[in-house]
Amino acid sequence: MPAYIVLGSWTQKGIENIKQSPTRLDAAKKVFEAQGGKLTAFYMTMGQYDFVVLSECPNDESAAKAALSLGAAGGVRTETLKAFSEAEYRKIIGSLP
Repeated sequence: MPAYIVLGSWTQKGIENIKQSPTRLDAAKKVFEAQGGKLTAFYMTMGQYDFVVLSECPNDESAAKAALSLGAAGGVRTETLKAFSEAEYRKIIGSLP
């Protein structure tokens, strides 16, 4: 299943209600599952982003739906990166002329 890295920041609404963040994380896991995917890891971070999520979804459309659903709730802003595994990376590089 394709992998995605989600870089996230709390919105003003999200930070004002930060104590509800664990509950929102549980809800986010359900959002990914509803799209046929899985939130495989969550890391709170320091720096430009407040958290990083590792996820898997069946395709780009389902990953986009998950990201849009999370953003629509108003507590976070996200930037989603499609990720390629080491095996996929080696295949891509190996196929270059």
